[in-house]
Amino acid sequence: MKRVAAVDVGTNSVRLLVAESAADGGLMQLERLMTITRLGQGVDAAGRLHDDALRRTLDCIAAYAARWRELGVTRVRLAATSAVRDAANRDAFFDGVRAIAGVDAEVLSGEEEARTAFTGAVSSVKGEPPFLVLDIGGGSTEFILGTDRPQAETSRQMGCVRLTERCVRHDPPTDDDLAAVDAAVAAELDAVAALFDPSAARTLVGVAGTATTIGALHLGLAAYEPERIHGTRVPLAAVRSITARLAALTSPQRAALGPMAAGREDVIVAGAHILLRVMERFDFAEVLVSEADILDGLARSLLA
Repeated sequence: MKRVAAVDVGTNSVRLLVAESAADGGLMQLERLMTITRLGQGVDAAGRLHDDALRRTLDCIAAYAARWRELGVTRVRLAATSAVRDAANRDAFFDGVRAIAGVDAEVLSGEEEARTAFTGAVSSVKGEPPFLVLDIGGGSTEFILGTDRPQAETSRQMGCVRLTERCVRHDPPTDDDLAAVDAAVAAELDAVAALFDPSAARTLVGVAGTATTIGALHLGLAAYEPERIHGTRVPLAAVRSITARLAALTSPQRAALGPMAAGREDVIVAGAHILLRVMERFDFAEVLVSEADILDGLARSLLA
């Protein structure tokens, strides 16, 4: 049976999925790992990958490569997104990946990222179509509207790392910090609304670390449990309450919350504001949280 590995190199985290085809045509997950390396550290301001961030990320990919070899993977797809797209020195990343992992990395365009996230997300949740898949990343956020396939999509230059670096100057953030985040989000949502109508969706599907962590906090989990988080529906009032709670805490206090992944505590407030303002602007009463996302879409492309 074909066994594949998908790697998503994002602005904030690097994630690995090792999978093979299940009997029902879906994915049988053998390994799923996530490490926050903050590859996008300073990219928004400097336009290049920081040496330390690149080293952390390549070290992580080397460890993942050792793991997929242990598991007998025959095909690998390693895709980078916003941070590498925006970096003038991205060749250093490509060369490093080739040297330590023996595979060629690719950079997904914003549109490719959106379509891949949609395929992964809607394949494993039960909701009423059409869907709006919201993928809040570190450097960008993807909006994808569709039923069984994307019908409209856009990738916006706002993400939890990018907005934190641009707008948040205090810990915990001040009212002025949060107003700056909200103003940046509002401008991007105006741009989305000019392209298509997200409120045409009947189900908002939230993927990636901001949405899944908010799902975990809504459930009151003492630790991050993907199986319990997947498929959770979080009402708007709960998203609003959790966002306010997170904004009132310092980063160390957020880090002490059981489901909070190390390295997410300083950027999740900006991510939560993106989710909250999307729900308010486009009249979504709840968000359906999916653990399946771009990784699953990459793996499915290898098994197709």
